[in-house]
Amino acid sequence: MSSAAQAYARTAQRTASPREIEAQALLKAARQLQDVVTNWNERGAIGLNEALMFNRKLWSIFVSDALRDDNPQSLEIRQNIANIGVFVLSQSAALQMTPQVEPLNALIEINRNIAAGLSGRP
Repeated sequence: MSSAAQAYARTAQRTASPREIEAQALLKAARQLQDVVTNWNERGAIGLNEALMFNRKLWSIFVSDALRDDNPQSLEIRQNIANIGVFVLSQSAALQMTPQVEPLNALIEINRNIAAGLSGRP
């Protein structure tokens, strides 16, 4: 990454809201997973573990945050996040054991939809 791009990224992170940073992280995870789907025939499962690990780490953070007692979100929202997170984490673990392309689409859509909601986009 060029120094200008790095400076822009640092400035964007300092000025972005936490929701926007979360949305960008989800979109990054979705892009990584989509790249695996798009290139599945050429590369097979190469890159799958890396993309799944990034997605799992991200969702582990979301689930941990949702379970915190001092989280300001309502209990219903926190439970929904935790439930989605459990699904994402279990699907990711299953895909690491048995690589398949089709189930990745669900993870991609979840990430994109949550990111859109965080960003206030339909």
